[in-house]
Amino acid sequence: MCEKTRAEAFDLMLVHAAELGGNAVVGARYDATEVMQGVTEVLAYGTAVFVEPAR
Repeated sequence: MCEKTRAEAFDLMLVHAAELGGNAVVGARYDATEVMQGVTEVLAYGTAVFVEPAR
């Protein structure tokens, strides 16, 4: 269950990066906070960037 939650947070981060015009995310990190007993919030965050091939 934890892995599924982390994957969903990661996918949502990629969607937000694409909405900002990015095609990659650098410095990606995860954070988890126990909101209350048995309930944990998982965050995925990073910096959206637009990467181009080297010339």
